Amino acid sequence: MLHDPGSYSEPLIIDHIDLSNKEKDVLRRLTDEIAGIAALPVHKEKAVLWRKLNDLEPERPMVWINEIPWHEMNVNDELTLQCQDPWARDLETKLRRAIYQWKHMPADMVINPWIECPLAIHSTDFGIVEDVEIARTDPNNDIYSRHFNIQIREPEDIEKIHLPKVTHYEKTTEVTFETMKELFSDVIEVRKVGQTHIWFTPWDYLIRWWGIEEAMIDLVMRPEMVHDAVDRMVDAWMVELDQFEEQNLLSLDCNNTRIGSGGYGYVSDLPGEDFNPERVKPKNMWGCSNAQIFSSVSPEMHWEFAIQHDMRWLSRWGLVYYGCCEPLDKKIDILRRIPNLRKISVSPWNNLPLILSEIGSNYVASIKPNPACFLDSNWEPEVVYKELQDKVQCAASNKTPAEIIMKDISTVQYHPERLWQWSDLVMKVVTQ
Repeated sequence: MLHDPGSYSEPLIIDHIDLSNKEKDVLRRLTDEIAGIAALPVHKEKAVLWRKLNDLEPERPMVWINEIPWHEMNVNDELTLQCQDPWARDLETKLRRAIYQWKHMPADMVINPWIECPLAIHSTDFGIVEDVEIARTDPNNDIYSRHFNIQIREPEDIEKIHLPKVTHYEKTTEVTFETMKELFSDVIEVRKVGQTHIWFTPWDYLIRWWGIEEAMIDLVMRPEMVHDAVDRMVDAWMVELDQFEEQNLLSLDCNNTRIGSGGYGYVSDLPGEDFNPERVKPKNMWGCSNAQIFSSVSPEMHWEFAIQHDMRWLSRWGLVYYGCCEPLDKKIDILRRIPNLRKISVSPWNNLPLILSEIGSNYVASIKPNPACFLDSNWEPEVVYKELQDKVQCAASNKTPAEIIMKDISTVQYHPERLWQWSDLVMKVVTQ
């Protein structure tokens, strides 16, 4: 999403952008490099392969790497920023990371022959700002341990969850758009892009306010309170989505947009036959949900306290992705009740043969290898290669369309070449 429902951020308001000649040169040089990469025919070829996968007619498993520990990746100053202006630094970061990933660990990534200008959309928080204590082992890492202090204890505390307000700061959008056109229009097309895929996960945020042990006990001891809280969270997301739609701020995600916790969204069924390109609606897009905290909750309770509530949200979308880190190998029966379900997360915590036998050829399995393989004590390329082979062969034996998604990579122990090698190994496996 554009915001974290548990944190408040000020809207980004830009009246003008005044870049130095050096900053303009840096951004133009990087954009020129992106344009050259995007012109390669392989990107159209990969887009077709992703589309076939999501159409349940795959030619082979597809591969994508995401959630990269960028603080450990810099080699030969490839990621060292040269711009000073905050807006320019954000754009420079995106460009450098795309070029870096294409150079070192592309897998099946797709780079567009245009550059995106995001609409300046701001959504308020959901009323409860996280009260958190942080513990870091690496000061440069964005991933760290957090202890959340409880803020929902009694039924009346549910009223702390507010309904958000969405605002489009059109002047900021126009300022950034005109600046980008001036800089890049002779090199690459600039396109305005609104809100694409929305990360919808009520329990991910609710648990930060409630407490894990406390919430799990309340599933049994105070079920009505839990139902009321989840309903309120879904209300908040639904109100936000209504505003995105009413203000015409949605953009298609059936492209190289990340869907759920998986890969790209290319698919033939979207945006649909009744699509109006001037007004994108949720039914033209992908939806998603998960309940990661329900890893050890029974299928019946998972349905009652999570998916049953999610159905109000999931029914609005053209296609649906479900799951993240929670094991779902014993819950496929309840997932089949989700309308337009197309992709299912297969985290490392699943019994892979079991879940793939349940998925069969009916859905795409979004298989996530364990990123712990990059730790010093675990980095054994031969073992990694064999494990990847086993995963791909298991999918093939069950005729299951599959994507291999390496994510949640908190560290590679400052050995970026391990991730590069993993990319080479997995591509060798899926193209054999």
